[in-house]
Amino acid sequence: MKTRNYRYLLCLAVVLLAACSDAGKEKSAEEGVTTVLPQDHNEVTVQTLKYEIFEHELVSNGKTSAGAMADLKFETTGVVAHIYVKNGDRVVKGQKLAELDKFRLKNKTAQAEDALEKAKLELQDVLIGQGYPADDHSKVPEDIMKLARVKSGYDQSLSQYELACYEEEHATLTAPFDGTVANLFSKPFNEPSAAEPFCTIVGSQGMEVDFTVLESELPLIKSGDKVIVTPYSDAGSKQEGRITQINPLVDDKGMVKVKASVNGKGRLFSGMNVRVNVHRSLGERLVIPKSAVVLRSGKQVVFTLKKGKAQWNYVQTGLENAENYSMADDALKEGDTVIVTGNVNLAHEAPVKVVGNGE
Repeated sequence: MKTRNYRYLLCLAVVLLAACSDAGKEKSAEEGVTTVLPQDHNEVTVQTLKYEIFEHELVSNGKTSAGAMADLKFETTGVVAHIYVKNGDRVVKGQKLAELDKFRLKNKTAQAEDALEKAKLELQDVLIGQGYPADDHSKVPEDIMKLARVKSGYDQSLSQYELACYEEEHATLTAPFDGTVANLFSKPFNEPSAAEPFCTIVGSQGMEVDFTVLESELPLIKSGDKVIVTPYSDAGSKQEGRITQINPLVDDKGMVKVKASVNGKGRLFSGMNVRVNVHRSLGERLVIPKSAVVLRSGKQVVFTLKKGKAQWNYVQTGLENAENYSMADDALKEGDTVIVTGNVNLAHEAPVKVVGNGE
């Protein structure tokens, strides 16, 4: 009898131990599920898709050049007597920049003038000798007058006098247009180099920007399109301009040269490296923010919001600008609510909590 009771108690103990073990496993399993599946919803912001004017933006690299630039040099030899400007000075058309010592040139002009006066007297003597009035050349036949000018040396003296006057006048450099002085390295009391310009005047009328676009991008630009030019040395300085030329040739790299005119406003210098943003309005398009598009296995995905859950949508975007894409397919429709932030780690049909509207 006692043996049976012992056996009964032993079986009961085994059953109780097994039950406790199963309860522990269920509790552990519940805790594991709680850890893997958080109860908090993903916080997101959303935006409603709509048609709007789409400004396409094309980005390229370019280099600036002055719209007008002149290398100046003296047209006669001599020692520099005065330099009135320095590099960086702004000058106006006709302003005096530098001049040579004119003592020798003035003497040369005076001597040429004396020689010309003597030739005039010789010309009068020749005409009188031919029986023509010396003071009324209109009565002298053309062939006789030509012969008299040569015989008297008048034409030669006149040419030498005009040359002397020209050299004296051009011993002073003046600005050919409004601009800024550059590349001025000569010093007074030295003879300037005949092989190199004395200085350069960079025009202030405006700057030009040369850049290239891909052959495939040609349909996206035209003359007159707006450009924004930003120097890499000063990202905060943005200057606006317009495309003026599109070269109708494609080089061996598939690139096309484009030129734009821009008002530098004193912030752009010739030779600067710049970023060029070409803007063109393409009319109304279905537009989606770039932040709404994420990549899944190399494909573009946009999450839409339906009944409190994120819905996975494969999409194909078209043109772009700094903030938005235009849609290239009909995967999304106007009025769809898309998730624009908090979407990086979302899964299909994941519950979400809207905390803001991106519009």
